[in-house]
Amino acid sequence: MDKILDIIEIIAYEKGLQIDIVQNIIKDEILKLAKSVIDKNKNFVVDFDKKDKNIKLFYKLKVISDDEKNIDFNREIYLSNANSMETSNILVGDEILFELNIDELGLNRSIISSLLKDIENTIEKSIENQIFDNLKNNIGKIVNGMVIYIDKKSEDSIIEIDGTRAKLPRKNRIKGEKFEVGQNISCILKNIYIDKKYGIQIELSRTTPKFLEELLKLEVPEISDGEISIIKCARIPGIRAKVAVHSNTPRVDAVGATVGVKGIRINSVSKKLCGESIDCIEYSNIKEVFIANSLSPAKIKNVKIEDSRAIISINSDQKPKVIGKDGINIRLASMLLEMEIKIDDIGEDKVKGIVNENKESSEELFQSLFKS
Repeated sequence: MDKILDIIEIIAYEKGLQIDIVQNIIKDEILKLAKSVIDKNKNFVVDFDKKDKNIKLFYKLKVISDDEKNIDFNREIYLSNANSMETSNILVGDEILFELNIDELGLNRSIISSLLKDIENTIEKSIENQIFDNLKNNIGKIVNGMVIYIDKKSEDSIIEIDGTRAKLPRKNRIKGEKFEVGQNISCILKNIYIDKKYGIQIELSRTTPKFLEELLKLEVPEISDGEISIIKCARIPGIRAKVAVHSNTPRVDAVGATVGVKGIRINSVSKKLCGESIDCIEYSNIKEVFIANSLSPAKIKNVKIEDSRAIISINSDQKPKVIGKDGINIRLASMLLEMEIKIDDIGEDKVKGIVNENKESSEELFQSLFKS
């Protein structure tokens, strides 16, 4: 076991692990081996000699009074026996280390091979856990990687992120977009878990609203600085999205800052989402106002809330704007508000209809009176 510390430093460097992590792994494996080969009941201790750069194995005994009748010889030693072995004075309660010569343990090639394999497996598992912990902290954040494989059948893409492979399923890809092997792409880290058979499994997404929010943080300094908050976001990926923003300081216009001069900021984000149209709306603590804002660009005359449903009153000419092409505007607003939206068309056209109906009824009444 000579120069074991040099070997540990090499392993730590090659695997990208801290030296103390590798040391602890080797310590644990030596301890398990000692219990297996020598005695499972002994209290073994492994230590590293930094001067000689090697590893040392001890077994530890606790000093007990000679008056004690019950003794565990694997873990305890009588005071008189301890003093006869040591030059210094030993007291009851002290712990004494007795060194064992690792090279004389009778380790055959099979045992050594098994030890090295266990150390290697434990190191690989430690690396996996470290990668898992690092990536787990990035859930909900943007990660960048290279496309290294595309499944022809499922069209799922495998993305390499810092040496780790992640999956971008077809369902999590914006409709119509296609990738090529070698292409660098950005995604949101949606989920990560460890599969007993396949190890770390990472799921990416480009369709979640969180991806849009994180892109806006990168593009709009006021959002990343906390001057503007993204309250809510709804998307129909690649087609259209609505983002509710709120200013945390009076001097900043939330919508204006997010959109940018001549739309430069919002257009930059849109390009990264295959031209997805993004509506920025002002958030309000007053539900009725927020509901009206969420249906922009339509003009809402009145809003009434009943349970989890919003009933809006509009002029007839605003109905196409409320609904939007293929119903997208009202769908997004409903997603943003998390409530059903019902349209009550009581605009000018309906009022005119009521007036005309009353007028006709009056004329009929007058004619019947004249005839009589």
